[in-house]
Amino acid sequence: LGGRRTMLPAAKPVVAVCAVRTGCGKGAVSRRIVELLRARGRRVAVVRHPMPYGDLLAARVQRFGGFADLERAGVTLEEREEYEPHLEAGSVVFAGVDYAAILARAEAEADVLVWDGGNNDLPFYAPTLHLCLVDPHRAGHESRYHPGETNLRMADVAVIVKEDTAAPAQVEAVRAAIRALAPRARVVDARLPIAVDDPESVRGRRVLAVEDGPTLTHGGMPSGAAELAARALGATLVDPRPHAQGSLREVFRRYPALGPVLPAMGYDAAQMADLRATIDAVPCDVVLLGTPVDLRRSLGVRHPVARVRYRAEAVGHPDFEDLLAGL
Repeated sequence: LGGRRTMLPAAKPVVAVCAVRTGCGKGAVSRRIVELLRARGRRVAVVRHPMPYGDLLAARVQRFGGFADLERAGVTLEEREEYEPHLEAGSVVFAGVDYAAILARAEAEADVLVWDGGNNDLPFYAPTLHLCLVDPHRAGHESRYHPGETNLRMADVAVIVKEDTAAPAQVEAVRAAIRALAPRARVVDARLPIAVDDPESVRGRRVLAVEDGPTLTHGGMPSGAAELAARALGATLVDPRPHAQGSLREVFRRYPALGPVLPAMGYDAAQMADLRATIDAVPCDVVLLGTPVDLRRSLGVRHPVARVRYRAEAVGHPDFEDLLAGL
């Protein structure tokens, strides 16, 4: 079924942020959209796509207004990666199973809804404004995966992300793909600058780079923000593969293209225990987290930890603020 038959109509404006692949930077762009809407005085609710890992009846309608709500719900690491950055920014996040009931709850609290979608679905709510991110580091993927290609063809706006780290030829390749697949879409050029919260703890040290799990596995990226930041600071990457514990050995076997980085896999308690054991087994000076979630909060590893943060910034015009005129 296509979007016209499945998307629910909303009484409030909906800004949908989707992508052609996982790991494009949807969360960062969603947070920038929320920030700009709030600056206009709008009450904003973030709605995430479903992550049905546990008791579906208990998760029918979920509202997360703070970290204590995550603890009460017993969410997985993968869910935390999506929710925590929004909570850190002061947003309320809705998710769950019954998206008609979720829509009613979110509309009762907000003037505008931001759909922070997954790469593996279309927006569940008919968007007033539909953004689709394309990643020049994976040029060509925009026409090879469903429903990523569909999201791009539907989009009002195509956002070319990571232009600060991609080669010009890669950027031009995805720009050509946008012209072919979504000729009516406006194009926003954007970068995702990264910063380390404690750069001196990383500079020149032996570093374990921990990256977002889905981005490296089914997203097809060999590395991510932590490796980029570590190399920029002259750090030496410690390869985690010889020290992998439990289920992570199978992850490295299934994804041989992974570089010398550790994907943060935590779909259940056993995987989270394997992740903690692997991190503790790696002989490093510091763990550098390129994950959206602060693993110090959920794992408690023995090594010192630094975090990589990144935000979405438009380059030139139209920019994100231009897109929101009238909302």
